[in-house]
Amino acid sequence: MLLSRLFYDFRKIALFLWIQKEINLVKIGKTELGEFPLLLAPMEDVSDPPFRALCKQQGCDMMYTEFISVEGLIRDATKSVQKLDIYDDERPIGIQIFGAELDSMARAAAIVEEAEPELLDINFGCPVKKVTCKMAGAGILQDIDKMVKLTDHIVKSTNLPVTVKTRLGWDDNTKFIEEVAERLQDVGIKALSIHGRTRKQMYKGEADWSLIGKIKENPRVHIPIFGNGDIDSGPKALEYKNRYGVDGIMIGRASIGNPWIFREIKHYFKTGEELAPPTIDERVDAAKQHLKKSLEWKGEVLGILEMRRHYTNYFRGYPHIKPFRAVLVTSHDINELEDTLETIRERYADHVTV
Repeated sequence: MLLSRLFYDFRKIALFLWIQKEINLVKIGKTELGEFPLLLAPMEDVSDPPFRALCKQQGCDMMYTEFISVEGLIRDATKSVQKLDIYDDERPIGIQIFGAELDSMARAAAIVEEAEPELLDINFGCPVKKVTCKMAGAGILQDIDKMVKLTDHIVKSTNLPVTVKTRLGWDDNTKFIEEVAERLQDVGIKALSIHGRTRKQMYKGEADWSLIGKIKENPRVHIPIFGNGDIDSGPKALEYKNRYGVDGIMIGRASIGNPWIFREIKHYFKTGEELAPPTIDERVDAAKQHLKKSLEWKGEVLGILEMRRHYTNYFRGYPHIKPFRAVLVTSHDINELEDTLETIRERYADHVTV
């Protein structure tokens, strides 16, 4: 009898713990992302399949495509359509679109749905003038009613879960993000990612997460809230996780040339210790993989050109790296690039980074 009772109690405890674990999992639609997911931000000419492959290998939980123009999609523009390319080993993944017209956004949503991502994300955060001047991206933060109407229309136009990435507001006088979070949730979005700057700030100054924290404290808000801006280390990620209560963190610029940031943050969460920096072998191998996949996916010309922004970060902090970097960011010869990377491997084989 005693053994039966103990077994019964054990099963109750195990079931309770399992239920608690399930409750703590972050979900977008039917997609489970774990207890505290790390997301790769959608970045133009960065968050492409070659780079996403590296980030996935280093522990990224959810990734997004580069943002895609809805006008380009509905006009079947090659560059826009190519950005729909997603691969099974990248999943879960979201496709992000930007635009300002109801009909175009709905038509583009239908095209995105055919690519079968886990979700569709709307870009209401891009601060670049050529986007905002058309009231797309962060430009729509000047008209919250239109922002809500457009989101509502897209939610009703697709079977995919719809999420949004945005900023605190257009400027310091229009930080309406708390209202935005409630209203977008009310029309059916499944998650919200917030960059802690206004459009006017662009990427200057320090990201302000205080309003993101207030949204998490709002009892009306029940969708996952992801914070974005200035997270560049395990200690800072843990500090912001605890201070602001977000459901996960989206990482952008800190990942450029540094896909290891995802494993570094996870290691710090688990152990409280900072992981040793990647070795020179890891850096060279990553750069070579990145280059190879860029050439395969973009072709030789673009594949070489769009790799250049990554090289500086791959080898940041190495002494006397400038001559090698000069070759990497100017050469158009694939063999010369690969030889230079191998020379870097040999030259810094005994170097210890800190």
